[in-house]
Amino acid sequence: MNRSNETSPMLGFVLLGLFAHPKLEKTFFVLILLMYLVILLGNGVLILVTILDSLLDTPMYFFLGNLSFLDICYTTSSVPLILGSFLTPRKTISFSACVVQMFLSFAMGATECVLLSVMAFDRYVAICSPLRYPVVMSKAAYVPMAVGSWAAGITNSVVQTSLAMRLPFCGDNVINHFTCEILAVLKLASADISINVISMVVANMIFLALPVLFIFVSYIFIIATILRIPSTEGRRKAFSTCSAHLTVVIVFYGTIIFMYGKPKSKDLLGADKQDLADKLISLFYGVVTPMLNPIIYSLRNKDVKAAVRNLVAQKHLTE
Repeated sequence: MNRSNETSPMLGFVLLGLFAHPKLEKTFFVLILLMYLVILLGNGVLILVTILDSLLDTPMYFFLGNLSFLDICYTTSSVPLILGSFLTPRKTISFSACVVQMFLSFAMGATECVLLSVMAFDRYVAICSPLRYPVVMSKAAYVPMAVGSWAAGITNSVVQTSLAMRLPFCGDNVINHFTCEILAVLKLASADISINVISMVVANMIFLALPVLFIFVSYIFIIATILRIPSTEGRRKAFSTCSAHLTVVIVFYGTIIFMYGKPKSKDLLGADKQDLADKLISLFYGVVTPMLNPIIYSLRNKDVKAAVRNLVAQKHLTE
């Protein structure tokens, strides 16, 4: 694919995707489509049961419903674009569509970081201060927490996307990625991007480092409290209330750390393989992680499993 210096990105961008690996496109189309359907089904069921089952009318499941809705929005902002790119020989996206896709994916990612830390606080209060839990995590408290998570993520996305789109793009319009990933787009700017880099570093501190630190400290207190429980059964029950959330946190942040923290290959002959590996890791983060969340909560939470069984039973009765 020739890179043109004459086509203005204002007219659109070209997404490379797996252009250099056409044999993989059909395989990945089927795999990603199946995973996307699992994401829609799994997270959709979780949203339904958290709304319809009165036993799940608690802060933890309210946050879980938000997390499921967020995962659906996050994948929907990118997966249809990825699937479409596998079916067309020239993988183009308009400038405005690129801005919208970048905004949505950035907003959902930042919101999930904050939401996971809010869920950690919920588990901290439930285990470390159970008597105060109904007061601290009242509806007047946990609803604003969720709204604040969304507001923070959207605000951050407005700032980052606005700064990126104010840059001049007057040369190369080929994005070496599946989607309009902000770092890939910034590489095409024909101007100084130091302000963008600084703003993203600050955003990473606020939306990645601080939530990770908060979750880490919360679980230190949670684990210390659990270890002080005299009975083995009591410790097991206490840990089971936060094991699903902890697993989701490890998968979510573990993927991010691996994606951005792994060393880059210095072998120039392996640059193409390095690019392919980076893209597939990014794909894992964007598709596999949202698919695993409902599976983790369903397998490790007896209340969710019971609610799903009740929902299925009610459906059969109505039929």
